[in-house]
Amino acid sequence: MFVGRERELKALETVYSKRGLGMTVIYGRRRVGKSTLIREFVKDKKVIFYTATKVGAERNLELFARQVLDVLDPVYRDAAFSSVESVFDVITKKVADDRKTVLVIDELPYWAEKEEALLSVLQKYIDTQWSDKNMMVILCGSALSFMEKKVLSEKSPIFGRRDSQIKLEPFNYRDSALFVPNYTPEQKAICYGVTGGVARYLALLDANASLDDNIIRLFFNTDGYLFDETRNLLTQEFTDVTLVNNIIEQVASGENTLNLISAKVHEKEPTVLYSLEKLMDAGLIEKKKCITEEKNKKKTQYILRDHMFKFWYQFIPKAISVIEMGQGQLYYERVVKPQIHSFMGSVFEEMCRYYTLEQGIKGNFGPFITETGTWWGVEQLTDDKGKRIRKPADIDVVGLSAIDKKAVIGECKFKNEKIDKEIYETLIRRSKLLSGNYDIVKFLLFSLSGFTKWFDSAEIPGTALITLDELY
Repeated sequence: MFVGRERELKALETVYSKRGLGMTVIYGRRRVGKSTLIREFVKDKKVIFYTATKVGAERNLELFARQVLDVLDPVYRDAAFSSVESVFDVITKKVADDRKTVLVIDELPYWAEKEEALLSVLQKYIDTQWSDKNMMVILCGSALSFMEKKVLSEKSPIFGRRDSQIKLEPFNYRDSALFVPNYTPEQKAICYGVTGGVARYLALLDANASLDDNIIRLFFNTDGYLFDETRNLLTQEFTDVTLVNNIIEQVASGENTLNLISAKVHEKEPTVLYSLEKLMDAGLIEKKKCITEEKNKKKTQYILRDHMFKFWYQFIPKAISVIEMGQGQLYYERVVKPQIHSFMGSVFEEMCRYYTLEQGIKGNFGPFITETGTWWGVEQLTDDKGKRIRKPADIDVVGLSAIDKKAVIGECKFKNEKIDKEIYETLIRRSKLLSGNYDIVKFLLFSLSGFTKWFDSAEIPGTALITLDELY
């Protein structure tokens, strides 16, 4: 089943419909659905679809040539070629004028890293041989840093040749729900939380099975696809798996500054920073900044961008022995399920920020919101004895309108209890901590379980009460 990606398919069709040669670059983290998107796009088209592998330049050339001949000249499919140019010459001669041919090179970095001239040769043929050919070229890769630095940057031989580029991201929470259409909003949200919106993981869900059964089957069985997925991904991406694994463990547990992570893994800060940057390149970790103080380096945190990784590191390492003894279901029911709402806290906040930006762009909260994020700092309170104390404080959702210097702020609760007036009063109090550069015009309260009766009669102008149902 193929779901979503309407905008990306439309973008590809736009390039396909162009006269002569068109080229698109598609990139994104592993398992996000790049190859599936391309296959959906080319299913009714004439296509040469080659997926490179880690087999060296000569073997990739051999396999690519066979794929080209299978489509353009099957009689000679076993012919040998000594260079990429000779195979591209076949494409030049055999591409028909009456029907557009799509040339796809998937996992391009596997080949281009071993064949340094590949991109330069490709550039030569794009400029001199294929410019008037009825062709579309799609270059695709999972190595984000390679695709950005070697394919898309100004230093790339093919810079300026592409008609479009698509950085494919995981599905948002609403599109993720298309994989389990009959689930309740709460179940859909949890599915999004444990898969991170990654297409491959969502496709593994059985829409006819219960939420619990899906999680147990995928995570808490030794043959479950996601039981060992984090190690599989790290092994593919990194040479020093032990260090990156240790770093992710610390980030997942809440150690989110460079000095704290470095101290915990017993490595120097430059070494840890290098691995963090690689993890960011792989789309697994992101650098989070306080939205109103983005230039303040002291207010920088590293967090897990991938929700599935966070779920895995929170629950699986402690359960390995139990799962290997065949008691994963018992562990899930006794340990994981009671904590699932707590785990979903940060996921729900991210969902609410997406919703706030989406609605804010439409002007539904008043100002034209162009950016969302979080704020954190300290606040001064008075204890029971009248003594002034300083305590950490944060605001889950901050939406900013850079144009008219207005803001909306919100609090999110994914709990089996209703939001009461204390949450509202805390949000009002903390609103005064934000930078004076923004006028706060709307207060948002997001709740899984609704709101207490206090809100029925309270006069709270400029406040929106938003349930999970409304997010969907």
